[in-house]
Amino acid sequence: MTGRSADNTDTVDILGIGFGPANLALAIAMREGTASPGSAAPLSAHFYEKKPEFGWHREMLIEDATMQVSFLKDLATVRNPMSPFTFVSYLHTRGRLLDFMNNKSFFPLRVEFHDYLEWAAEKFADQVDYGSSVVGMSPVADPDGITRCIDVEVLRNGMRRTHRARHVVLATGLEPVLPPGVGRSPRTWHSSELLRRIEGMPSDKPQRFVVVGAGQSAAEVAGHLHERFADAQVHAVLSRYGYSVADDSAFANQVFDPTAVDHYFEATPEIKQLFFEYHANTNYSVVDLDLIQDLYRRVYREGVMGRRRLHVHSVSRLRGVPEANADAVQVEIEFLPTSEVTALTADAVVYATGYRAGDPLALLGPLGSSCKRDEQGRLQVGRDYRVATEETLKAGIYLQGPSTEHTHGLSSGLLSNIAVRAGEIADALEASLTAERHRSTEELRAHESAMRR
Repeated sequence: MTGRSADNTDTVDILGIGFGPANLALAIAMREGTASPGSAAPLSAHFYEKKPEFGWHREMLIEDATMQVSFLKDLATVRNPMSPFTFVSYLHTRGRLLDFMNNKSFFPLRVEFHDYLEWAAEKFADQVDYGSSVVGMSPVADPDGITRCIDVEVLRNGMRRTHRARHVVLATGLEPVLPPGVGRSPRTWHSSELLRRIEGMPSDKPQRFVVVGAGQSAAEVAGHLHERFADAQVHAVLSRYGYSVADDSAFANQVFDPTAVDHYFEATPEIKQLFFEYHANTNYSVVDLDLIQDLYRRVYREGVMGRRRLHVHSVSRLRGVPEANADAVQVEIEFLPTSEVTALTADAVVYATGYRAGDPLALLGPLGSSCKRDEQGRLQVGRDYRVATEETLKAGIYLQGPSTEHTHGLSSGLLSNIAVRAGEIADALEASLTAERHRSTEELRAHESAMRR
């Protein structure tokens, strides 16, 4: 049972929900924007993050896994190459700049990039409450029925507290997806839990794993389990003939450029659909070529040596829901062309079955009724990432991340455009708050003038 504290009605300009890379980049853009000559008064901002500490795919920080985007697509470089929050600045601070240059790679280790993100996040520790879950939002209406502020209810350490803001920015990230009927257990889990689950396995010498999925995470999980547990069998189950290569060629990568966001936003629904059909292979259910080749070499080498441990079940799927008990999990792998079934007993089944965007409407509560929707019931979002609302809702609601993919394109849930997007939202917030301050000043002058008459 939770208690309720006295409400905190101090009003901040911006309240951020979630503090992963997206809102971290926004915090950086706002700090740099208000520090520039000629900028308006500094904006007050505070962020609430449900995790107990900063983390970004922490359970997939496999030791040798590398980033899939250039280190230049960091929190700031594309927006402001002179920023002290760039990856290059981080390397200089850590004393590794020359070593990184000598490594001759655009793609740092994922562990290293995560350390960079933590390094940047530490500089905003006074603006973030970790272990804080937003559980509700409600409008704060003026006597004239105009909503200029939003109350956000936050649950932390069993206590509920209400915080008031002039604008809110939702960056709640992705939610792991498991197939229908599959639940989490010590022997069935999602790839997003990988490292923690491995450490907590009932046996320290597992004999067999089953990995379901055909994307980058699935391939990384299969490779990691195969390498870490030298005596274990690893069965990769994918519905395709093999892992499909991610198109990271120069021309295709332009789909993640800031100008591509403009093109996508302005396109008709039919053209938007073509965008996805043409370029889904840049991001969805695809794998880096180097990793595919590495896995194939392992399979081939084991075939030559006559000791097969890595098994790739192509054009296959798990039949039904695995049956788990305290000792093992039973699975049936169906080969789709012939319906032939292979029964296996495994120590664990790992589902690398993707993610879905969190639903902003689940947090907006009564504010949702003032938000405009498109023909498919999705939120209408402006080019500046502000949700379109009724005229009576003046407080801004901004979205970051995959919940804007239908309006802003493929880069919405990725790091590629994160710095530029943060700058665009920061500029929009500053412009809106400057206009609001001007309106308040004019109203005050008009009131004082009337009192003198």
